Amino acid sequence: MSKRKNQDKKTQKIIAKNRIKKLFDMAEQKAHSANFDLANRYVNLARKISMRYLVPIPKEYKRRFCKHCYSYLLPHVTCRIRIHRNKIIIHCNNCNKFTRIPLKNKEN
Repeated sequence: MSKRKNQDKKTQKIIAKNRIKKLFDMAEQKAHSANFDLANRYVNLARKISMRYLVPIPKEYKRRFCKHCYSYLLPHVTCRIRIHRNKIIIHCNNCNKFTRIPLKNKEN
């Protein structure tokens, strides 16, 4: 019986990853068509799925929403992106908070 439960959890995690990917793709489409409320809702749903099934959000999607207000970030529209002192600085226009991402040096 526990083997069946284990398989169910694995399939649930696979389905959750696919849904998170689909929700972020839909959020991007809605943000490009200037429907930011729906894009933010899709991000919120993807986060809830991630937390419920203990599936981490992939790195490329993590940087597409604000960590403070959870709104979808579309460069030059809902956020401002700058590079300063080997850091990428993302400024959210919705909550006026910053996210700093360090750039790694390639030293040979």
